[in-house]
Amino acid sequence: MPIIVGESMCLAIPAKIISVECDMAEADIGGVTRQVSLALTPEVEIGDYVLLHAGFALSVIDAEEAQETLKMLESLI
Repeated sequence: MPIIVGESMCLAIPAKIISVECDMAEADIGGVTRQVSLALTPEVEIGDYVLLHAGFALSVIDAEEAQETLKMLESLI
């Protein structure tokens, strides 16, 4: 899902939350795990999918939307 800022566009990637500790989480992105900030999405729970950009979970999305987006991104590779 693109995020448009001024004349620039950034890409937010779906990631599955696999652990949560305070305002940080471990997220799975196609088999790769990363530490992400939950400062913008404190409601996140283990198993949720989030849109991830620059190390921040920007919003919670449903699993179906996440899977569709991941399939589309994989087709570009």
